Amino acid sequence: MPSPEIQRIVLIVALAVTGYLLMLAWQEDYGQASAPARSAPPVATEAPAETPAVPVADPGIPVAETPSDMPTDVPDIPLEAAPETVGRLPAVVSDPSLIEVSTPTMKVWIDPRGGDLVGVHLPRYPVSLDQPDTPFVLLDRRGGHTYVAQSGLVGRDGPDARGERPLYAPDARSYRIEDVAEDVVLRFQDEDVSVEKRFRFDPGDYYVQLEYRVENRSSEPFAANLFAQLKRDASAPPGSQMFLGPRPYLGAALTTVESRYDKVDFEDLEEEALRETVDGGWIAILQHYFLSAWVADADTRNVFYGYPNRRADGTYIVGFTGPGFTVGPGETGSVGAGFYAGPKHQKRLEDIAPNLGLTVDYGFLWWLAVPLFYLLDGIHELIAQNWGVAIILMTLVIKLALYPLSAASYKSMAKMRKVAPQMKRLQERHAGDRQRLSQEMMELYKKEKANPLGGCLPMLLQMPVFIALYWVLYESVELRQAPFFLWIDDLASMDPFFVLPILMGASMYFQQMLNPPMPDPMQARIMKMMPIMFTVLFLFFPAGLVLYWLVNNLLSMAQQWYITYRIENADAGAAKA
Repeated sequence: MPSPEIQRIVLIVALAVTGYLLMLAWQEDYGQASAPARSAPPVATEAPAETPAVPVADPGIPVAETPSDMPTDVPDIPLEAAPETVGRLPAVVSDPSLIEVSTPTMKVWIDPRGGDLVGVHLPRYPVSLDQPDTPFVLLDRRGGHTYVAQSGLVGRDGPDARGERPLYAPDARSYRIEDVAEDVVLRFQDEDVSVEKRFRFDPGDYYVQLEYRVENRSSEPFAANLFAQLKRDASAPPGSQMFLGPRPYLGAALTTVESRYDKVDFEDLEEEALRETVDGGWIAILQHYFLSAWVADADTRNVFYGYPNRRADGTYIVGFTGPGFTVGPGETGSVGAGFYAGPKHQKRLEDIAPNLGLTVDYGFLWWLAVPLFYLLDGIHELIAQNWGVAIILMTLVIKLALYPLSAASYKSMAKMRKVAPQMKRLQERHAGDRQRLSQEMMELYKKEKANPLGGCLPMLLQMPVFIALYWVLYESVELRQAPFFLWIDDLASMDPFFVLPILMGASMYFQQMLNPPMPDPMQARIMKMMPIMFTVLFLFFPAGLVLYWLVNNLLSMAQQWYITYRIENADAGAAKA
């Protein structure tokens, strides 16, 4: 029978490991300094002759860059070509008169030169609670920062493979889409071909459908490949908080033949270019809470690629090239893809493409975190309508589900509390003979049917649930800026007045008082320090996670008191009999 100190040591180690994992996860999410604010450069006042200039009303929109700032990087490879043959087209001056598309969920700017998406603002996600009217900026092209979504037709006859990006003529310079889905149409034509580039915007969605319609007016077949790619520098996303440790994940992810979800960060691309052939598939750039992704047609075989920009402008390119398609003389053909730019809504992403929902990265315990998220989300929708209340109710459900484990733990603790006076007498009697002390304690445990590890192992089994829930609360964009009540106006941020962490520490202290006393003075002092250590640690944790731990502690105290009370009353009744 192991000594009583084993239970305490294992518990201390388990708590320390849990705290370390939580701290590491926090650092991985918030371990970088905020990016410096970027100011928009002056708006150009002259445009190419093909399209008239329109004054830019919003000074915060993306604007045309100079050729050195905005190089054009589009592939001109067919499906079978090797990555070494990827070409670069010469830089061109873009039209400063961007096309503006406004929906309730997105504000998008499209550059007529190439038809690229060069700006995406998310009005439903303010950059901070202090700036409720300032939307979060996802795609941007200002102040030395580059994050754009490009697409086009390359290959033998593709208009993007003719030495410069095509200049499209839009039907209008601004669109407001509020009720039903509408198409934003851009047109390019020459003597032999007419190309329509259509973006279909749904007013309630972040998913945009792209379609190219090609009318071949020549006497020869038209042959091309669709490409779609994301170009981004490695600068930190705006709004990141300063904290010690590594930066949150910023980089690419895709689904491959071997892996449903494969992360490829920018450092990986520096070491080796990415090239994967996948049926259907998608490729995305991730940051905390948000992503952008190109989704290929599920019925096509596509080459996915990624590499650092050879123009040495600090950007990286990830995307895919579709299979070649042909449009016969006098015929019309089409090809398309999907584009998502918005929050990591797990349900919506799963509907768009297989495995795209995995971009909501719950870590190695994702198999446990996913059902916890659906439980939390279901409670929020059906009962709570407040994420803080949903967390409290979910904690109660988890506690009920784990009742047998925790009950066994508290029964063991109650029995250890019962034999604690006898253990103390044995330690005093055999202070100089540890072997005899160990034998006597084993006999005592056997007689009283007490197991010093009985209270430890069930707790260890509950820790994966806590760690998985930690990732759910951190990675779920639904909790970003979600209020609870009174001073808690953002469950994803720390308690501004530290009330919840202090209450959590107090609950840990009172919970310890219900445990049997520790025979070793050093271990007793360490355990007394644990509430203080965890209180300091939790000062910087999101309020939602601290709320879960506080409620869990209160429920555990109630359960432990109830079980201890029943055992002590049963023993008292047996003694009287």
